[in-house]
This record gives sequence, C-alpha cells and structure tokens, in this order.
Amino acid sequence: MAKKLKITQTKSIIDRLEDQKRTIKALGLGRPQYSVVHNDTPQIRGMIR
Repeated sequence: MAKKLKITQTKSIIDRLEDQKRTIKALGLGRPQYSVVHNDTPQIRGMIR
C-alpha cells in the first residue's frame, strides 16, 4: 500500500508568483485551510518542498 501525504494550504496565493499559483492549482488546492491527500511520490514531494 502506497504512503499518503495530507497537504494543507495555510496562506492565500495572492501576491505569489504565477508558477507557484499553478502548482497550488495542480495539487488541487485553492483556498487557505483546504486539505488534500496525495500519494507520496517524488513528484508530489517536489511540489511541496
């Protein structure tokens, strides 16, 4: 069974760079305090480092 990561957005994406905004959207987030669960893969780890 694959390990899972729970990712929570803590701050707004206002005043962030465009590539950071696209990464947040790709993770399935969009508003502060939203959480999503993803498989623990190197690609996801790279997005949240």
